[in-house]
Amino acid sequence: MPDTSATAAVRPLPPLAAQAEHLIRLGVHELAGMPANELRGFAVDAGRGDGDALLAVHPDRAPASALAPLLRHDGRPGFVVTDMADVDRFAPDTVELPDAPLYLVTGLDRGDHMANWSPDEALPALTKEGRTPLLLTEGIHWVLQQPAVLERNHCFMTIGSRLRKANGTMDARTPAIWISNGTGRDGRERRNAPKVGWCWWGNRHTWLGFASATSRRQ
Repeated sequence: MPDTSATAAVRPLPPLAAQAEHLIRLGVHELAGMPANELRGFAVDAGRGDGDALLAVHPDRAPASALAPLLRHDGRPGFVVTDMADVDRFAPDTVELPDAPLYLVTGLDRGDHMANWSPDEALPALTKEGRTPLLLTEGIHWVLQQPAVLERNHCFMTIGSRLRKANGTMDARTPAIWISNGTGRDGRERRNAPKVGWCWWGNRHTWLGFASATSRRQ
């Protein structure tokens, strides 16, 4: 089994009010079909009791396909790989979300200590630690608010989002966010761009950890 030493601490997130304003500048409130003041009001109310928390929009209101192009790295916009046209069908599996358009995610961890683990190995370990894996949309929100969390050779999977097939079995693909090398179908113009892609459930990657959280609440 790969090394299980603790992940390095992640720098604090911006205040919730600042996160809300950033999402508004990006037009996320419009994607979610809500007035800007609803986002601001939620941040103000939630900010009275929460410190280092991530403001997230429910994936039913702002799906991954709409959020990914808002990502930036090295001046390049984010994208979803061409063979993941069904990205928005990847839904919460082991994760329960608040029944609300906006919610908070706390206790974020990039999961560097699980680099070179497979999703099949990481999920039970996270459960044992009392943690749940991030959804793909939550991972995108994290990078939107804190771009430095996405580093070359230190990127992450978001295995809280899974795709269940019509026959009831799980699709073996698992979503992840990393930095493109500009090879293959990505295209040279996308080198260093934030990339939403996928990895196989049973495979290991030395440069991918497993992003997780301790709680989600309104």
